[in-house]
Parts: sequence; C-alpha cells; structure tokens
Amino acid sequence: MSVEPSDRPWRNAFLPYDRILAQVDAWVAAHPERVRRIDLGTTPEGRPIVALDIGPEPARIRPAMMVSANMHATELAGSSVALAFAEAVIGAHGDGVPKGVADDLPPTVAAALRDVRFFVVPRITPDGGEHVLDTGRQIRSVPRVATHAEPTPRWIRGDLTGDGRSRLMRVKDPNGQLVAHDAHPGLLLPRRIDDPPPYYKVFPEGTIAHFDGTVPDPSYAPQLDLNRNFPWSWKPEPTQAGAGDFPGSAPESRALLEFAVGHPEIFAWVDFHTFGGVCIRPDGEKPDNKMDRFDLAVFRQLGEWAEAATGYPMVSGAEEFCYRPDVPIYGDLIEFAYHQRGAFAYVVELHDLFAQMGIERQKPFIDSYRLTREQMADMAQWDAEHNGGRGIGDWVPFEHPQLGPVEIGTGDPIFGFKNPPPSQMPDVCDRQVQPLLRLAAIGPRLALDDATITDLSDGLRAVSLTVRNAGYLPTHVCGAARERSHNEPLWAEISPAPVNGPARVKVGHLKGWGSGLDGSGSPMWPDSPGHADRRLLRWVVAGEDAVTVRVGSRRVGWVEWSSAG
Repeated sequence: MSVEPSDRPWRNAFLPYDRILAQVDAWVAAHPERVRRIDLGTTPEGRPIVALDIGPEPARIRPAMMVSANMHATELAGSSVALAFAEAVIGAHGDGVPKGVADDLPPTVAAALRDVRFFVVPRITPDGGEHVLDTGRQIRSVPRVATHAEPTPRWIRGDLTGDGRSRLMRVKDPNGQLVAHDAHPGLLLPRRIDDPPPYYKVFPEGTIAHFDGTVPDPSYAPQLDLNRNFPWSWKPEPTQAGAGDFPGSAPESRALLEFAVGHPEIFAWVDFHTFGGVCIRPDGEKPDNKMDRFDLAVFRQLGEWAEAATGYPMVSGAEEFCYRPDVPIYGDLIEFAYHQRGAFAYVVELHDLFAQMGIERQKPFIDSYRLTREQMADMAQWDAEHNGGRGIGDWVPFEHPQLGPVEIGTGDPIFGFKNPPPSQMPDVCDRQVQPLLRLAAIGPRLALDDATITDLSDGLRAVSLTVRNAGYLPTHVCGAARERSHNEPLWAEISPAPVNGPARVKVGHLKGWGSGLDGSGSPMWPDSPGHADRRLLRWVVAGEDAVTVRVGSRRVGWVEWSSAG
C-alpha cells in the first residue's frame, strides 16, 4: 500500500495496522536522512512491533524521547496522537513543524528539538488493535488467554448476529443489577430498590467455553494486561490481575523492555491511553511528600504545560489514581520508565469526556469514573448529540445457543466513549503535541567552551576547556534513578595522552539550569547554584600533534573539540 506523507489519515480515523505501517514506510522513503523504521519484535500473530526513529545521525548518541501508544487494545486514539507527534518532530528536524501543530512553539524550544532523538511506537499491541477494529471485541491488551487460565467456564467473545462486531448481551433476571432508562431505553442503569422490573444482567456477546450450566463472571481475568507486565514492583496473579507469568512474559512488553535497556539515553517517555482527560505521573506507590523534591518540581512543570495546552490535569498515581485506596497498580510501564530507566514518564488518558459533559473534576481523579445515574443519563444525551448515538445504541432479540432468549446491543462504546469521536481527533492530536514538544526540549545538553592551548617550556602545552550542561535537566536526569548502573557520570578523554595524569578522567554529573515548579522563587532572594552546571578541565600534553577532547557518557551522548578544527 502506498501512502503519501501529506495524507494525514490518522487525524480523522483509527487506522488498521497495515495503514500505520504504510505511513511509517512512507515517512522513511520521503525523509531517509532523518527517519528510520525499527522492528522491535514480532507478535504471536506475526505482526512487527514497529518504532519510528527520528533524527539525523542515528549513530550519534544524544538525549532521546520515547512516545508509545495503544498498550490496551481498545484505546486506539493513542496511535493517532503518536503519529501526529511523529509528523511534528519530522518537521522539526527538517523544514519546520507543520502548520497547525505547533504554531506557537518558541524558537528556543524548536532549536532544542534538533538535538533530541525520538522513538515513536504507534501501536504496542498490533494483534489487539486489529481484533478490536475487525471484530469490536473489547479485549484488554491481546487476543489470547493468559497461560495460567484453567479449563473452567469462561466467556469467549464473538459475533453472534453476523454484523461483524462483538458487543454486549443483556439477559432478563430477577436478580439483575441493572434497569433500562426511561428516556434512553438503550442505556442500562444501576438498579435501585424502588425500580420496577424488568431487571437485567449484562454479558459479552459470545459463548461460554466449558459450559456446565453456570454463567461465569465476565471479568478481564485471565486476560493479560500488558501494562501490568513490566518489572518495576511487579506482582503475580491474583495480587495483580493481568500480570502475566513473569515480567516481560509477553512479547509486546518484552520488546519495549529490551529496547529501553539498549537505549539508556531515553530521558522522557509518554505513553498514550484512553480515556478520562488526565495525565498520570509517578510516584504510583508513595505520596508526593516522599518523592524526590527536584523530580516532583519538574513533574509539576510538565503538568502545567499539559493542562495549559490540553485542559488535562496531571495527577499523582498514588494519590489520585488507585482503583482501590492505598493499593497501587503493579508492574506498569511509567513506573518502570521512571524508577528503573530514569526517565520523566507519564501516561496520558486521552478524551476528556467528563469535562465535555460538564462534570467537575473529582479528587481523587479516579472518582470521576464512578458516575451517578443522572450523570450516566447525561452521557447518553452527549452520545446522542455528539456521537450519533453510536455508543449507547439499542437492544435486539436473539436466541442464544446456551442461554436461550437474550438481547444483543447495537451500541459500540469503543467509538465515542473509550475513544473520542473521529470528528474530534484533529483537535486532540494538535493539543497533545504541544506539551510533548516542550518535554522533549528539557533534556540535558553538553557543550564545550573556552578551549585554549598554551605553550609551556620543554615542548609541553597546557590544555584547558570547560564542559557545560546547557540543558534544563541535570545529566543524571531524575533523582529517582540517579544510582542506576546505566546512569553513568560524565567522562573526559584526551588524545594524545597527557603527561600529568590518565587520558580518561571522571567528570561526574552536572546540574542543568532548570528547577521545575518548586515554589522557592522570590524577588528578594534570587540565587543560583554556582558552577554546578560546568567543570573546568586541564591537562598537560607533549609534542605538536593535534589535541582532541571528548566528553560525555552513554546517558547523554558525547561532544568533541579538536585543535585541528
């Protein structure tokens, strides 16, 4: 399939994977000097897990940013935003950022982007995304059952009506927990004691494997959740539902793990999910007053940028996004990226449906998902006015081969509820790109200043120069992972070898000039941390050969100066 780079189809539709791959390959063909395709791994159904590698000189190590999306199969909007971001940074490395994406980007930010390498994974779960688009199955991450699943009765989603989608079924039951709304008959509400019958139970459209006359609970388990399969604070079933057999047991999560370990220069990572209209940041297990103070200040700055551009607040995972009070989510990606890889990482839950419905922000934010019956009716009204009624739909009779008379819903909440309506996607893409570009601009950045060579006696020469961190963040990036083995200090190397010491010396880490939003500024006591952002280096060399100095690390890359020019 041929796709022109200017088509931008992701802004108006949720793309099948072959079209995503075609778009990736089109960018590679159109911009070979600054865009490459990396195949991170292969799914069990044989699809490549693909990343875009954006930026010139791929062999040159420098600070890098990672953007990933569609970890959960139904959360397709993230792929569109990831592609929009890729388009923006391709432009930033070329003739400029596409108009409409970042018109207000300051020149200093645009310039900083050119020193950053970008990795963009538009769909972490290609198998899951295809099953959702092809069948409408509401699977968590991947279309396969976890290996620990027992041969007991469980639901197998499928298309019983032949309309190409797998939706929901409702069954009349005197113990049903749901009733139909009077004004929106397709909407089911939690039952109250004064509600008259009929009462309903709801199950997935499909059949029951190992059916023995009992109807099993249609929960996610034993489905695998890729965002519970990462090694930071991983817990096995049943402590953490969807955890998998061990961290990285799924090829999709393992591909991300191996790539991240192979690229210690990644200093920022944003992972796109849906829905809610919120950014979720570390720490996922402890409150803000237990976090590294500098890290928290930077996250507050990132949150301010995100909310200004998107309207989405940034909240603590531990304080505002635990499904059960004081019980964290174990084994998720952003905690791995932050704690183990030392990246400023957060999740974006796209689609601010609650805000669009006029619901005030709840605190903790997780309570926003616990709607009252009145708010559920408002959602149905929003669906009718802004989504063509696609999310709620109606119910049609059907004779189920195991359960007898049932009704199958025509609503498709994947489109409009779990993801924004396609008509909103251009605006969603544009707004999300802005804060990501600012995040990309805060990485550490080395510079060499004031290099001099002074002749001494007896054929000796004194060499001096200053290495400076011109970036916002320190060279160790964040405090949470400063001591990780990959987060090595800066080293300085000189050639020819000096006569007054080793040719390779440890420089250590350098502070950046940024401080985040730490609330400590005052016009009465302005202060600066001295020269903690730079280091003066001196050597004595013999002879007349050209002198070369190289400073850096595998964490932030290298800069070089030569007396030969």
